[in-house]
Amino acid sequence: MSELQTAFPETSRPAYDPGLTRQYSGVLKRAINKDGRFNVRRGGRNWRDVHLYMFLISTSWPVFFLLVTLGFIVVNTIFAVGYMAIGMEHLKNAFAPTAEMRFVNAFFFSAHTLTTVGYGNMYPDGVAANVTSAFEALVGLLGFAIATGLMFGRFSRPSARFGFSETMLVSPYLDKTSLQFRVVNRRSNNLIDVEARMMLMTVGFSEGRLQRNYVPLDLERSQVLFLPLTWTIVHPIGESSPLHRKNADDLANQQAEVLVMMKAFDDTFSQTVQARYSYRYDEIVWGARFAPAFDVDERGDLRVEVDRVGEIERAVLPGQGSESS
Repeated sequence: MSELQTAFPETSRPAYDPGLTRQYSGVLKRAINKDGRFNVRRGGRNWRDVHLYMFLISTSWPVFFLLVTLGFIVVNTIFAVGYMAIGMEHLKNAFAPTAEMRFVNAFFFSAHTLTTVGYGNMYPDGVAANVTSAFEALVGLLGFAIATGLMFGRFSRPSARFGFSETMLVSPYLDKTSLQFRVVNRRSNNLIDVEARMMLMTVGFSEGRLQRNYVPLDLERSQVLFLPLTWTIVHPIGESSPLHRKNADDLANQQAEVLVMMKAFDDTFSQTVQARYSYRYDEIVWGARFAPAFDVDERGDLRVEVDRVGEIERAVLPGQGSESS
């Protein structure tokens, strides 16, 4: 038997693929990135595959405002060039001695028309200029309606934000050990019927070749009714667990990654929200437990510190002796 076969024994579990493929052709950085997106790049697409609305809804706020500003500038520049082509004499009070100033005046006249401000200091004269300004006003009405819809769509999206602990822990659990991570709702909205799922992805030998294997991990508790504080999700490492008798070197050799899926009902928006996260083998701390992240203040109210969701302290695993330093 080769060294690889010794490191990655044949598995007798039935083949299971959650949608991330079992094929293995090299070292995978991670299946799920820290922002929750899958580590997949799409190629071979054409313009029909690009969904502009989806991109503008999901992109960051700085990028969104940058694109809106660039669109505003581009549209006004196009119409300014059109007005100059018609002739600046057809824009009353817009003529200037230099070409640069004439373009500036045409640009600002276009901005007045596009936004339907109409200050009155400049106005069109002639059929061509009036037709162009009327068409631009129509473009402005439609364009700002679309921008307003996009703004509403972005603001009306569910605002739940799960906060995950930076590391996953192998901690004492009853008289055995467990695999744990902790999650918190970083915002003040109410999340109810919160569900968690965990799956272990490893690389092993199957049918004589390296493949990725996926095994769901049973949880001590897979659902809570509310999430006002923190929730520590626990996978007991018993004899039926795929992590039974495994150590850090074993997980490193198998390029292990624990995939996490969270789902909850957002009471504020009455919508279901989801989040994804993952922990690789080098993000698992052995012999530790989570430190308390909430306490009771002087008025008797519970206070949770969301930035302490990943705070840990030393713990001794069964069979490793006392906890003294």
